[in-house]
Amino acid sequence: MFTLSPLSRRRFAHFKANRRGWWSLWLFIGLFVVCLCGELIANDKPLAIHFKDQWYFPIVSSHLETDFGGELPFEPDYRSEYVQTLITGQGGWMLFAPIPFSSDTVNYDLKVPSPSPPSSSNWLGTDEQARDVLARVIFGARISILFALILTAISALVGITAGALQGFYGGLVDLIGQRLQEVWAGLPVLYLLIILSGFIAPSFWWLLGIMALFSWLALVDVVRAEFLRGRNLEYVKAARALGLTNGALMRRHILPNAMTSTLTYIPFILTGAIATLTALDFLGFGMPPGTASLGELIGQAKRNLQAPWLGLTAFCVLALILSLLVFIGEACRDAFDPRS
Repeated sequence: MFTLSPLSRRRFAHFKANRRGWWSLWLFIGLFVVCLCGELIANDKPLAIHFKDQWYFPIVSSHLETDFGGELPFEPDYRSEYVQTLITGQGGWMLFAPIPFSSDTVNYDLKVPSPSPPSSSNWLGTDEQARDVLARVIFGARISILFALILTAISALVGITAGALQGFYGGLVDLIGQRLQEVWAGLPVLYLLIILSGFIAPSFWWLLGIMALFSWLALVDVVRAEFLRGRNLEYVKAARALGLTNGALMRRHILPNAMTSTLTYIPFILTGAIATLTALDFLGFGMPPGTASLGELIGQAKRNLQAPWLGLTAFCVLALILSLLVFIGEACRDAFDPRS
């Protein structure tokens, strides 16, 4: 059974004592779970169909219109009155998601030109292409959070490794590493993205790879300083005298202390990753056109000042996510503070 050490229990107690950070963590987890289950919350296909004593699940597998007594051998538009009449007219029924729109579903039943204001069918209105704003916010937030989590994991792995090697070995390794780091940090990331976007179509993994090449630099200095300090401590020298290898010294004795300061940076790296992806989408160098994203929604708000619900929605969602991450980061910083 996994048990926490007394020091870890004290840190967890300090983190939990920070009520703002503690509740922010749970709110962020709840928001992330809702975004991960986006297809069950916002979907233009029914979650389940019961027709002639048989069950159909359109969100899992595709079905033809002929399966429900129609004429065309294609997947039907379940929101159309014709298909609904086919199914309900023969004793069947359909269970739709709470939001009967996906991120790319166009609402052709609008009574006013798009972007339309909030209504009973579109709770946060529609964008300039008559797509439901709430559905696009759910899927856009999911992409942003997943992008930030993966980017942070890669940055932590590379940054901790580079900082540990420089700090532990020092000397020529540290000197060369520092000079290479300074050169690499001086490269203009935004200009590289703009140039490369002219040759390669932007995508999730393409953007992730480019950003991962530079985001790891934020952790190197912190980890390097901890290893420079830790390699000269008495218990590390004693472990080396007992014959422990360099890898074991770094992993068992110095890395746990270095992780204390590193973990406090993780929420802020997440915040920076979300803000960077949003800025790239806003400038048109982010996700492919048509992909649901918060930056694309901000761009639409800029082009449609007569539709304030677009800007307000994007602002509120970004402010909520970034604020939660900042509060979690502050709670982590206080929990790992040696003075506490």
